[in-house]
Amino acid sequence: MKDALINRREFLRNLGVIGAGALLSMSPWLSVFSEVVETSSEKCHLAIIGTGSKGHFLMSFSLQNPKVEIVALCDIYQPSMEKALNLVREAKVYTDYRKVLENKTVDAVLVATPLNLHCQIVLDAFDAGKHVFCEKSIGFTMEECFRIYKKHNSTGKVFFTGQQRLFDPRYIKAMEMIHAGTFGEINAIRTFWYRNGDWRREVPSSDLERLINWRLYREYSKGLMTELACHQLQIGSWALQELPVKVMGHGAITYWKDGREVYDNVSCIYVFENGKKMTFDSVISNKFYGLEEQIMGSLGTIELEKGKYYFENVPPAPGFLQMINEWENKVFDSLSFAGTSWAPETANGNNGEFILGERPKSDGTSLLLEAFVEAVITRKQPKRIAEEGYYASMLCLLGDRALQEQRTLSFPDEYKIDYLNHHSKADKQI
Repeated sequence: MKDALINRREFLRNLGVIGAGALLSMSPWLSVFSEVVETSSEKCHLAIIGTGSKGHFLMSFSLQNPKVEIVALCDIYQPSMEKALNLVREAKVYTDYRKVLENKTVDAVLVATPLNLHCQIVLDAFDAGKHVFCEKSIGFTMEECFRIYKKHNSTGKVFFTGQQRLFDPRYIKAMEMIHAGTFGEINAIRTFWYRNGDWRREVPSSDLERLINWRLYREYSKGLMTELACHQLQIGSWALQELPVKVMGHGAITYWKDGREVYDNVSCIYVFENGKKMTFDSVISNKFYGLEEQIMGSLGTIELEKGKYYFENVPPAPGFLQMINEWENKVFDSLSFAGTSWAPETANGNNGEFILGERPKSDGTSLLLEAFVEAVITRKQPKRIAEEGYYASMLCLLGDRALQEQRTLSFPDEYKIDYLNHHSKADKQI
């Protein structure tokens, strides 16, 4: 689904939430929009570090915000830089991110480099007094993520991650319904992301293979877990309002046997304290089922990506069809069967209802970036947004470790922070 620009007024109207209190209780990070009027004449001077596909995508949204001025671009790959310059000809160009951080006009940086480079860039940016928006996953290891989070806290700088669902109207409205008990007790969450393609990009020469296709190599990426799972694992914790305590899983290269090092087929089970489970599955050799988060309660199911919900009890069939069904049942009831009666349960034929009354038009990216800009201008970190980004990355990386080690892993105590059902240990030095 192609994202579309959505303004705050439309956003709040679509949610159908009465009163700011109710809205902020569900999504406290939306407090970032409370001082919008006061910042109408101010600007955020932004630098883009990493101008590849993701960086270019985020630039296109940032440029639609009149409060954003992109003053610097940084990349070592010239074709990506040239494409970015087509959008912002006046921006200064760098190949060394450290030079960007020396630029006094830069208020904030947007980091969209390969995963293995995130940590040092983000830490250096905080030390240079810059606010940071970092694409997921925020770190290459759990230890890196922890260092980033602690540095954010110690410097007091604004820190956002690429978790756009936090600002997606259908997800916020869905969470209101879930937490209100509309779908009964939530006992299972099933998430998946299926694609059909080799995940490769065209390479002009063989010496650029790892630079361009970094997502395929363990030196730079953790593959499907860090590139895709971040979004969906964050949704599961948001719905249950708690964090998993352990994970098990298996991964393999089953189809794209082309020299890549990351799995093309993964499956993880995350376990919560009460025994509830959340699954994540991904393959890139079949796209039939696409992308979805299915949250299942005793009274109904919600599919957030589709923006639809389904109640367990389907309205009765039309009269004629009901009569036919009753006749068929009487016929079979008159026949003698050995043993216990059995009837297979098939998928619900209910077409469901749209959460917002219509098919979703936005995935929250524009509002996420707008919120970051407002936070930079006001110099106020919204509540819980850094923590949500931290744990989304940590759960992905823990899942990757479980795949690699082929065993059940508990969430390490040393990386817990005070959030939801997790409690931090003694403060540690960065």
